[in-house]
Amino acid sequence: MNKGIIFDLDGTLWDSSKQVVMSWNEVLLRRSETNRQITMDDMHNYMGRTMKVIAELMLPELPEEVRENILRECENHENEYLSRHGGVLFPDLEQVLGELSQSYKLFIVSNCQIGYIETFLKFYGFEKYFADTENYGNTGMEKGDNIRLVAERNKLDKVVYIGDTQGDCDASDYAGVPFIHAAYGFGTINREVPKVNNLHEIAEVVKPFLD
Repeated sequence: MNKGIIFDLDGTLWDSSKQVVMSWNEVLLRRSETNRQITMDDMHNYMGRTMKVIAELMLPELPEEVRENILRECENHENEYLSRHGGVLFPDLEQVLGELSQSYKLFIVSNCQIGYIETFLKFYGFEKYFADTENYGNTGMEKGDNIRLVAERNKLDKVVYIGDTQGDCDASDYAGVPFIHAAYGFGTINREVPKVNNLHEIAEVVKPFLD
């Protein structure tokens, strides 16, 4: 029987918000169309949303084509910046991934651009822990569709999704996959759901769904 844990990335496995803010502000400074600079609060509000939605939130005063062009430049610079600086891993992440991968197949589904997940995996040498990944930039599909895609592509008989935001919970519902809230992350959930307060609690909380 194929058993899998699909993870969100931002707010669930790492926090790259400080580094992303710095990289995006470098791009915004050199764009004459705007004098916008973003904050950490802005970035936490953007986390988990698709890039199209982020562009609308960040630069609503600009034409759609212009703001999406700026976001693409931000995405590209972000990947390059993170490949040099990394982000902040949540405590004991590699230990927990190593333990979980002994019993389950591990995956990542994120609303990020192409290259973002790969940068995370390569910077820390985590490719060995994950069987597959998917993202909005690659498929153009919403997170719920990508969760379902990964589950079907890998022929998972039992699977859970772990994420930190309401959007993650809604995507899990859409995909028909049990959701576990990473309560140490950026978001809150509007109903009672299984949760973990740190990475070490995952192994115990997933058991009723996967074993």
